[in-house]
Formats: sequence, structure tokens, C-alpha cells
Amino acid sequence: VELLRTLLSRTLGLGGDKPEPVLDELSLQGVSRFLKSDRCKNIVCMVGAGISTSAGIPDFRSPGTGLYSNLQSYDLPYPEAIFEIGFFKKHPEPFFALARELYPGQFKPTVCHYFMRLLQDKGLLLRCYTQNIDTLERVAGLDPELLVEAHGTFFTSHCLRPSCRQRYSLAWMRERIFSSLIPKCEKCQGLVKPGELWGDAQQEFGGGASPHPPTDLQPPFPRHCDSGPPQVTLGSLCLHRDVAWLGDCDSGCLALAELLGWKVTLQHL
Repeated sequence: VELLRTLLSRTLGLGGDKPEPVLDELSLQGVSRFLKSDRCKNIVCMVGAGISTSAGIPDFRSPGTGLYSNLQSYDLPYPEAIFEIGFFKKHPEPFFALARELYPGQFKPTVCHYFMRLLQDKGLLLRCYTQNIDTLERVAGLDPELLVEAHGTFFTSHCLRPSCRQRYSLAWMRERIFSSLIPKCEKCQGLVKPGELWGDAQQEFGGGASPHPPTDLQPPFPRHCDSGPPQVTLGSLCLHRDVAWLGDCDSGCLALAELLGWKVTLQHL
């Protein structure tokens, strides 16, 4: 009974003491006032393919335009195979053909990327967790120390052999990809792949290797609804604290920037 009472209190606000509201209004206006207050210290951003679509990089699942809808030419057993490490080790060619189309340097950061840069510049960004490997967070100027790149990044590549794991640079990988060569390790001749995650970042994010929402991420604040900072989210909404922007990422960031008085700065980044 006590467990049920606690659960209802935390998720629906039923029973127990009513928590002090974090936001004075469940809207972007309420979020902006909280951001401008001295109560807002650390902001965590969790982003995926949607923030890069306005840069011209397709997401995964949008009908007609997503990557999975346009991979017929790669002769795959199923679309997701192009990102699976087991398939890659046997058939690396489709991945590198796609990599030539999506390679960093051909795209520019979006409004959303630069909004996160503004959060950093104002000392508010604690961490940015990204599922993207397009490096646009780095291009926008985010400090790599504040980035957790959940699926790795094109910025660095590694030999896939566990006994080697030699690291290679963006320039090294670019030369081979655009020469239509399958990148092989100079030390052991193992396959080298960008976007593979190793070490501390993998442990922090949870070690996923497929493009699914990071639902298992343990954030650096309590997950229940009665404490911790507010979230602007399109996910499962918490009745007391969450605010949803039901629009595209760039428009939402511009709207919030205008409320914060940051719009001019954001447009000049």
C-alpha cells in the first residue's frame, strides 16, 4: 500500500504533500522564466536525428524521406542491417557508400544546434546526449567535454578488432571513403569504422548501438515528477512539470530564444 501511495504521489500528485511547482506556467513562457531565474543551473539536452533534418540529413523512419525508405539500392536483407555491426563486418560496402552521401563537411548546423551552443555559452549546459554521428554539435561549437555521442561520431574512427582498437582521424577516414576504399587498420588490417562507441562515453549512455530513443539513460537528477528540473519533451508527459512543443525543433528553439531575448544572438551564430 505504501509503495502504491508513493507511486501515485510521484506520478499523479495524488496523496501526500503537494510539491512546490517548478514552473509558474506549463508553457514555453513558463520555461523561459525558469531559464532566466537563478534556480536554473544545469540543463541536459537529449537529441536525435530530428535536429539535423533541416540541415538536409534524413532521419531514419519518416515515410518516403527517411533513410530506411531509400536504401533499396544497397541490396540489404532489411534496412536496419546497414547500421548493424554483424552485417557490417561481412558486408562493409553499403555502409561506406551511404557514408559518402552523409559525410561531415557537407552540412551546416541548424538553429537547434546553435541554441544548445547558446546554452553552453551562457554557462547553463551541463551535458548534451546525442544519438547523431553527423558531428554537427561539434561544428556548432559545443565543447566535446560536454558531449556524450551515444553512437560514436565520424569525428573519430576505430579498428573493430578488440585486440587493436587503433583510433583514426576524420581526415584519415575521409580520404579512404572518398577514394572508394574499404578502410583497413594500418596496424592489423582489421576493418575500421566511424561511429563506433568505446570507453567511458558508452558506459555513461548505456552502450546502445541502434537508433532507438535512449530510454535507459540514467539522468543526473531524480526521474520522478516531484523533483528535479523541468523537461521540454515530446515523450510521456508528467502532469506537474513537463512542457511539450508540438512543432519542429528549429521553430521551437526560435520561439524560446525570442522569449529569452536571445533571438538576435542566435541568428548571428
